[in-house]
Amino acid sequence: MIIEMEKGASQKLIDGVVRKVRELGFDVQPNIGEKETVIAVLGSNTGEVDTQIFETLPGVKKVIRIMSPYKLASRDFSNKKTIVKINGVEIGGSNVVIMAGPCAVESEEQILACAKEVKKLGGQILRGGAFKPRTSPFAFQGLKLEGLKFLAKARKETGLIVVSEVVSVNDVPLVSEFVDILQIGARNMQNYSLLTAVAESKKPVLLKRGFAATIEEWLMAADYLLRGNGFNVILCERGVRTFDNSTRFTLDVGAIPVVKRLSHLPIIVDPSHAAGNFRYVPVLARAATAAGADGLIIEIHPDPQNALSDGAQSLTFSDFARLIGEIRIIAEAIGRKI
Repeated sequence: MIIEMEKGASQKLIDGVVRKVRELGFDVQPNIGEKETVIAVLGSNTGEVDTQIFETLPGVKKVIRIMSPYKLASRDFSNKKTIVKINGVEIGGSNVVIMAGPCAVESEEQILACAKEVKKLGGQILRGGAFKPRTSPFAFQGLKLEGLKFLAKARKETGLIVVSEVVSVNDVPLVSEFVDILQIGARNMQNYSLLTAVAESKKPVLLKRGFAATIEEWLMAADYLLRGNGFNVILCERGVRTFDNSTRFTLDVGAIPVVKRLSHLPIIVDPSHAAGNFRYVPVLARAATAAGADGLIIEIHPDPQNALSDGAQSLTFSDFARLIGEIRIIAEAIGRKI
């Protein structure tokens, strides 16, 4: 249920509505804008409450029932698109934001080389995994704390924002100390304990779509983050599992306009995990840009053939530079820029 306040409603009137909601045993999530305020009434049985209880309160303009199972991520809660702002970088605005780096942080030299390349080509965010959830227990699991320290050093030297995955509730405080954006990987999209812990950190979050998740399930997972985090949530389409195995996953380009219609949250695309092969990454990245993605997260490596993780889908620096040139042209053609 959404309570829309009159334009210019005072804080006293807003507090009165919030108090009434809580008296009825519901949770509340206010969205206070420059001109008007919307209050989300959250609970499993809000449908049993007569809307007139709130409609008669001073300062209330109207009350709307949200029929979709996701509440805070919906356009009903906020019809104005969310722009996540981090250290001067806006995700969801007019620019196509470039996030790039290796799948896994392997050494100080490697991550610094990637960071400098990203910076040189106009990228704003450095990606790199310090904790790596791998399908095989014998695969490289990441440098963990040492990897986080290398990421922090790369940030200091280049000024780039850093995003890295957190895989455990216990690791949330540690990873939060070293990075600017916490990434929730596809395997953990419905790990609700982790989502709750990450939301409580108040850090910006990059939420990847699970590889068997519907868009509705994805947006419901986003609600866990929005409930405790505010609006610092970025969605990431990274491909879904289908019957075809020609690529690692099937990139759902159609999810971009669908999400933009259903939700106010920004959406970026990971063409590397969808492709699984460096040959297809540029094509998918171009398609995502043309479809309206707010950003791209791309895997690059100074020596992909000897990468400890996902070398087959990582671009060389020269291929990355060529792709950025192509993305810039496409972005400008649709009224955006890098």
